[in-house]
Amino acid sequence: MTQVAVFFLGGTISMTGTDDTGAVVRLTGADLLHAPQVEALGIDTEVVDFRAVGSSRISVADLAELHEAAETAVAGGADGVLVVQGTDTLEETSFLMDLWWDHTEPIVFTGAMRNPGLPGPDGPANLVAALRVAADPGSRGLGALVVLNDEIHAARFVAKRHTSSVAAFVSPGAGPVGRVEEGTVRFTTSVSRHTVIGRPLRAVRVPLIVTVMDDDGGLFDAARDCDGLVVAAFGVGHLRPEIADRAAALAGSRPVVLASRTGAGAVHIATYGGPGNERDLVDRGLLPAGTLDAYKARLLLLALLASGLGGDSARAAFTGHVGGYA
Repeated sequence: MTQVAVFFLGGTISMTGTDDTGAVVRLTGADLLHAPQVEALGIDTEVVDFRAVGSSRISVADLAELHEAAETAVAGGADGVLVVQGTDTLEETSFLMDLWWDHTEPIVFTGAMRNPGLPGPDGPANLVAALRVAADPGSRGLGALVVLNDEIHAARFVAKRHTSSVAAFVSPGAGPVGRVEEGTVRFTTSVSRHTVIGRPLRAVRVPLIVTVMDDDGGLFDAARDCDGLVVAAFGVGHLRPEIADRAAALAGSRPVVLASRTGAGAVHIATYGGPGNERDLVDRGLLPAGTLDAYKARLLLLALLASGLGGDSARAAFTGHVGGYA
């Protein structure tokens, strides 16, 4: 019998409540798995109530501990791992785990957009579909996957693009890598794996600054003590000239990544010239994020720095990873 280790972290899928109190985390992993649809799958599930929090409270330290527990489960014979959590940070937690995951066995993430107290909760269907994917041999070697709304997404691409829709998760520029249909896992494409990054050895500070119209640049002054920085710039990678000067000054002493605030498409490196445009910024030391959005670019840089890499080594590793995602 296929074995899947299931780690429950809380989130909407586990929340119940009333109109007076609001939904809070109350259901355990056993509560959620004790359903005829789950038992009918014939999958041996090892249940771990790892956390009971909304996903906005999940930290990098929590994920490092989860990674260790998931590795132990795989070493003990699990054929796959399923992580059930809130959706607020799911695109970030799954991506960071994908950077760390060095196993053929898949690690799958799921959650819910509607809590069990609402009409038509999507949690049970997501849980069944995600269990199927975690147990399916076709998932092996694909790293971290996200399963919601019967779609299978690569953690590399997935993003939450709606506050409440059950179809909130999409993969801009790529699309899902598969679907679960009629109880069958169907993969239509795959994503090549990357060099795995070691779990964090030290705490680092990597803020994200989103540029806006008429930006006064004050946030760059506040970031002077950071270990690295990500700038979500206009369009394909543009900043006001005076903001560009501040970003370039910081890039002289730590890695500074140039991403786009648009959420889709690649940062350019050679289309527009002039002060503050991408050619100028790259020439002055900013690292283009490629097709990574600003949130994932931040996590990649954070993971590299936290693994113990210094400035120049982290810059080179970041560029190598981005090239692998092109």
